Amino acid sequence: MKFSTLYEELQNSTEMIRAVLVGITQLEAQVKPDPESWSILEVTCHLHDVEREDFREHLDFILHRQNEEYHAIDPQAWITERKYNQEDFAEMRDKFFAERRKSLAWLKEISDSDWEITYTSEYGSVSAGEMFSCWIAHDNLHLRQFIELRRTRIETITKPYPLEYAGDW
Repeated sequence: MKFSTLYEELQNSTEMIRAVLVGITQLEAQVKPDPESWSILEVTCHLHDVEREDFREHLDFILHRQNEEYHAIDPQAWITERKYNQEDFAEMRDKFFAERRKSLAWLKEISDSDWEITYTSEYGSVSAGEMFSCWIAHDNLHLRQFIELRRTRIETITKPYPLEYAGDW
């Protein structure tokens, strides 16, 4: 694993997330295309919470604290338990980026870590390198989700004009 490449990918995905959230109002952030889908606000809250309680926490656990109890999480339940869609979008967006800055600074401090260190439980094994890689892949998953939600927003704000000329979505 080349740390510098993965670190750069996390920096890049951070800037892509920043760009995709520009120009979104509170009301637009709360729109859910259907009851099962997440809103932009819910995705933003999710990113904030997993930044603090999942990826950074679990990577630190794998590298430095395996003598402690593993911190289990339930991000799917947080959506309703934490009332994500009632949060202030601008505040949650800023809180996510503040947490990401902390993560990037922390990652620089641990760049020389042994990325092959593995944590094993009854659920399986995960190495530090795998956890770091999944952090980046998780960003990409939600970037795709943000793009799809922005497309829905574009379809709404461009009515009555059709978007077929733009190409197949």
